[in-house]
Amino acid sequence: MPEPRSGGHRPPRRRAVLASAAVGLTTALTTTLSGCSSASGTTAGGIALTFTWWGNDDRAARTEQAVRIFEREHPGVTVQMSNGDFGSYLQKLATQAAGGGVPDVVQLDYRQISQYAGSEAIMPLDDAIRDGTIRTSTMDASLVRTGTFGGRQYALPMGRGITGYAYDAALYKKLGIATPRPGWTWEEWAQNNRKIAAARLRGPDGRHFTGANDGGTNEDVFEDWLRSRGGRLYASQTKLGFSEDDLTEFWTFFDRLRREGAVAAASDTAQAISTETSPIGRKLSAADFTWDATFPGYPQLLGDGIHFAPVPTTDGRPGQYFKPSMLVGVGAHTEHPKEAAQLVDFLLNDQRAGDILGFTRSTPPNKAIATRVARTLKGPEREIYEYAETMRKYGVSDPPSAPPRGDLAIETAFNREYQRVMYGLATPRQSARELINEANRELRS
Repeated sequence: MPEPRSGGHRPPRRRAVLASAAVGLTTALTTTLSGCSSASGTTAGGIALTFTWWGNDDRAARTEQAVRIFEREHPGVTVQMSNGDFGSYLQKLATQAAGGGVPDVVQLDYRQISQYAGSEAIMPLDDAIRDGTIRTSTMDASLVRTGTFGGRQYALPMGRGITGYAYDAALYKKLGIATPRPGWTWEEWAQNNRKIAAARLRGPDGRHFTGANDGGTNEDVFEDWLRSRGGRLYASQTKLGFSEDDLTEFWTFFDRLRREGAVAAASDTAQAISTETSPIGRKLSAADFTWDATFPGYPQLLGDGIHFAPVPTTDGRPGQYFKPSMLVGVGAHTEHPKEAAQLVDFLLNDQRAGDILGFTRSTPPNKAIATRVARTLKGPEREIYEYAETMRKYGVSDPPSAPPRGDLAIETAFNREYQRVMYGLATPRQSARELINEANRELRS
């Protein structure tokens, strides 16, 4: 269900797959990136565009059906589509970009915007927005800004996501723990975990149950924690927005809870590469930090007693914000920029495309389409939509601009340095110092 991130079970950041079933779709697109033409062209019948994305079979089948409508309405234009799993997609796209062959229309992760815009692998969309080829008036302006680099618009959000906690509501009720509400605090979260651990329940392998997965490896958890204290990950494209003290405090918080047995053991955290292999997925913990769009995979795996809760706050101040689950851009070397822009607009703003695509890329950025499609949602999908509306009303801050080009390497280092803490190879402060030194080198390069 989730699209894995590197190292440990850290649910996807700006990239998520919603597991709603595709009614009436019985076939899935199985083309891989290796079969994708990396450049646009003109066929005997007209214009051929390439369009690539990552995602599961449901997303592929829905996307294919929507694009076929676009082709019917644009005679002479054909779209060669391909998709792959997230890891292979990133690798293939990096190879294509290095060779100057990014596809005409390309799905991008939030962290790729600075990289590909800065290297001129994707083209600015400002002219297409100004002349109305791509419409953004029905989208939230702060979300649209996440696709900017250097003051220009290089990509547009395909979905809107927000973080939360998947938790065992049945267990919380059994132990008399209050249902998490917007505004609950990190201290309350920690006390809940301690109370669950104190109950001395046992998992399937006979070991004691813990309150939650260990969030210390997860840079997303740190960002929410940091922002709830008025901080931020990056002050600019070349400067961190947090200090050694900030990171030391965060890692000390989780390190202490792990030592107490309130959150998952180091070995369980280290081997978690998916929901299924995470502590909550193995029925060893009661909660897990995740994304709204990946949440439906939890009740699917663990039962209807799993629900979605807000991320804890600091004195009521949330650190969450609405982020693009993924974005869409146009290759800088496309031979058909107009038609590529028309396809982007169709995917984002056409009502028929919206009905077909649904929430497969999280909440649609077009507000009218999101409201329309939401009426059809049921079960966990309905829960995450209502959750997002609850958080919108509670109040979250605007998203920051796209992360700097060194962010992917920093994320990997973040996981590695906390694992050193987990295994007693470094103190939280020693690892915090190492992380900041490495991050500064990445940001300067």
